[in-house]
Order: sequence, then structure tokens, then C-alpha cells
Amino acid sequence: MKRSAGSVFYGWVVVACAFALMFTGFGATYSFAAFFSAFQSEFGGSRAHVSAVFSIGAFVYFLLGAPGGMLADRHGPRAVCLTGILFLATGVAAASLADSLWMLYATYSLAIGVGVGLTYVPSVGAVQPWFIKQRAFASGLAVSGIGAGNFLVPLIALWWIGLFGWRGAYLALAALVLVIGGVAGWLIDNDPRRHGVGADGTAVAAAGAAAANGTVRARPPGATLREAFGSTRFWWMYASLSVSGIACFVPMVHMTPYARDAGMSEAAAVSLVSLIGLGSLAGRFAIGWFADRMGRMASAAAMYAGMGVFLIAWWASTGGWALALVAVGYGVCYGGFVAVQPPIVMDLFGARNVSGIIGSLYTGVGFGTLLGPTLAGAAFDRSGSYDVPILASALACFAATACVLALKRSLRTLRTTG
Repeated sequence: MKRSAGSVFYGWVVVACAFALMFTGFGATYSFAAFFSAFQSEFGGSRAHVSAVFSIGAFVYFLLGAPGGMLADRHGPRAVCLTGILFLATGVAAASLADSLWMLYATYSLAIGVGVGLTYVPSVGAVQPWFIKQRAFASGLAVSGIGAGNFLVPLIALWWIGLFGWRGAYLALAALVLVIGGVAGWLIDNDPRRHGVGADGTAVAAAGAAAANGTVRARPPGATLREAFGSTRFWWMYASLSVSGIACFVPMVHMTPYARDAGMSEAAAVSLVSLIGLGSLAGRFAIGWFADRMGRMASAAAMYAGMGVFLIAWWASTGGWALALVAVGYGVCYGGFVAVQPPIVMDLFGARNVSGIIGSLYTGVGFGTLLGPTLAGAAFDRSGSYDVPILASALACFAATACVLALKRSLRTLRTTG
């Protein structure tokens, strides 16, 4: 049955649904900063072991992005996203009963992993076929849900911890995920032809009628997964995402304990992660518009380089205002690089398996994320300093910049010779 959104192009409804799914999933993920000290107090864990609660979850959701995307490409995103929301809500609620870090690994970490893995890539992939000229802008709006969740949910979680304790806060968070995510998962769609329109709202001819009434699910043009895996373009992107993944989430996990070590209050320290989210929100809005006009590949390289610069600034900062500026600046660059990745994949490989290809690429981020925050915590446990992990993270971002520039150069050579 064809859904109607009145005079509104349904592509924007899809963008709103993707925003809401990423707000809930990543809000639950980044709320981890608000629970960090509670876990240390409750379970007596080292920073490496507490950090692993986050890292395992992030590893699982990046690893499941590929199968989640493939399922969405084949069957549509609704059932996949709704299944992810059920995992998220159930697992976060179960985490309220944890009596050890191992129990948190089995509940929170796996729930976040499976839930986000089944909602993130399918929802961001669903946006891509609806747009041509405004693809990076629309994608930026959708993934700004990550920044909004990153900004708001840690602060809400901190408030709930004060009201209900950390266990009660997890129950409230589970309810938030179920309500917002459930509605968004029900409404999301990745096939414009079912709504009688093409990309950017153009009308489709009768050839799309069978797809619109659900009798045929025609395959859009583009590369198969096998063809993508066989291209150097895929592996340059994979390398850039893998090395950046080592760095990407170190500030999300460790900026709060770093700030507490520097004498900041718990609320002020947690707010730094929210400021990363605020910057990320701005970056996703602004960079998508800029990248559509100035070049998506060049924009991605600039964002990676900017992340490296702000990580060096973090290493040099201990004051509250300086750390706040670093958090916002890092967030802008982080949000910008996340916003341009799906449109770049669409540009390089087309719509046919866009969700599966995005998910396959994001497994590289998963391996990097499994290493980065956990090794940063272990380095601190061993030396009492974050110097080495912060500077190593900056170096990883510069390496990611080099990979994107190499990809850009190889594409220019291919066009010249081909």
C-alpha cells in the first residue's frame, strides 16, 4: 500500500525517520560517558575494562552493519530497523540488572551492537536513493541524528542517574528507545517508486507501477558487492575508515575521565561529550551542503585532517574552556566525515547494494573502534597519562587523510586514462 505524506516529498519523511533511529541508537551508545564513573564505582573496574563495555558494543554494530545493510537491500529497511530497536530496548533494560562488568558486556554491549548494527546502515542507506542533487545534504540531515543523540542523551542520562540511580536510568532509556525508534522504524522506506516518485521527488512513469504496488522489487543500477570488493576504490575507503576508527571514539570514551582528572566536576566532564555531539550536529548540517558544491572526497579528507588537529589540541589542553572548544571543533569534523561517507559510496558504487557496501566498509571502523578506546584505557592504567593514546589517535586521523587523498588521486588518474 502506498503511504501518503500529503504535499511533503516522502524522501524528507525518510530523512526524519533515519534521524530518529540514529538519535535513539547512538544516544544510547554515547550516554555511556554518563555511566562511566558509576561503573567504576559499582564494579571496581579499571579504565581499560570499563572502556571495553563501549568498545565491544561499537565493534559489534560496525561488524553487523554489512549483514544489516544486505538485509535492507533485499527486504527493505522496516523489518530490519524494527528488529534492531527491539534488541536495543530489551538489552538496555536488561543492563539495569547487571551485577558485574561481564554482565554489562552480555547485555548493554551486545544490545547496542546488534541494535545499532540493524538500524544505522539500513536507515542511512534508505536515504540515498531518494536524492540526487541534495544527496549529501539529505544524508547530513539524517546522520545529524547521531549528533543530536550525542548532545542530548548523555545529559538526559546524567539527570536520570541523579533521579533514579544508574539502573533506573537504563530503564528510562529503554523506554525512550522503544517509543521513538519504533515509530521511525515503522515509517522508513528505501524505494521511491512505491510512492510514485523518483529521486528528488520527480514523478515516475508507469514502469514503476509494479514496484509501487509491491508486486515487483526491481533492482536499481550499481555495483554488486562482489564488484565493489574487487575494486581498489573500496579498499582505499576501507583503509581510511579502519585507521580513523582507531581514533574516532577515544574522545567519546576518555574525554570525560580526562576532564575529571584535570579537576572538572562530573557534570562538566560529561558535558564535554555532549559538546562533541553539538559540534557533530553542526558539522553534519554544514558539511553536507558544502560537500555537494565543493566535492565530497575533498571534504572527507579535510574532516579527517581536522580531527587530527583537534586531537593534538586536546593533548595540549587541560582548562575547561579549552577542552570545550576542542570538543566542539572535534565534533564538527567528526560529524562532517560521517555525513559525507554514504554519499561518496553512492557516487562510487551506485544504489544497487548501497546499504550492503556501506555496512561492509564500516566493519573497518569496527575493528579500529575495538582497539582504540580499550587500548587508550590500558595505556592510562599503565602510565597514568593519556599522552600516547591521544597523539597516536591524531596520527591515525592523518593516515586516514592520506588514504582519501590517494583514492581521489587514483580516480583522477582513471578518468584521465579511461
